[in-house]
Amino acid sequence: MDLLDLLHQTMSSPWVYLAIFTIAVLDGFFPVVPSETAVITAGVFAASGAPYLPAVILVAAAGALVGDHISYAIGRGGGTRLLDRLPADGRRRAAVERARRGIATRGGLILTVARYVPGGRTAVTLTMGAVHYPRRRFLAFDALAAGSWGLYSGLVGYLGGMAFEQDPLRGLLLGLGLALTMALVVEVVRWFGRRRRSARSAPMAEPVGGTHVR
Repeated sequence: MDLLDLLHQTMSSPWVYLAIFTIAVLDGFFPVVPSETAVITAGVFAASGAPYLPAVILVAAAGALVGDHISYAIGRGGGTRLLDRLPADGRRRAAVERARRGIATRGGLILTVARYVPGGRTAVTLTMGAVHYPRRRFLAFDALAAGSWGLYSGLVGYLGGMAFEQDPLRGLLLGLGLALTMALVVEVVRWFGRRRRSARSAPMAEPVGGTHVR
């Protein structure tokens, strides 16, 4: 049995939905688990009829929502104590305070964008828990983030499967390539955003030679 036959058997099994849900949950607080790969792979094979694409999207989004809330709970339980131990005048405390202010004003946007960055989503949900971001607002924004992520990942795989219906492995490579490109674009935009904010907050440099006193 080759890899393609194994994938076909796995994706046609009714247990695939439970597997996708479990992987998405684990990825919420243990970011080495490749949830995007699992959902995109299922989307690719959904183009051939199995598994059922709407079910893939639904269980992926539900798993992501549960995993994010576990990460939030971990941050709220242990993260608060760690933050309290940081020196009041230290750099880490200053960084946490900046993150706290950013989350307070743009928490929903930050959470939604971070869902598309493997590893970044865990850092954001942990931090939101640690700074006691309101649970109801977290639930509302995370439902949007997880739902859009599940839809995006499933459709990216499905489009790859449709483009290479006779060659699912090429469809999978196309889907993973699109997902990687999306993650890189998000990271570049975030990097430029941080650069602009740092430039605005940096104090103006003193002219060379200092000021002249008459």
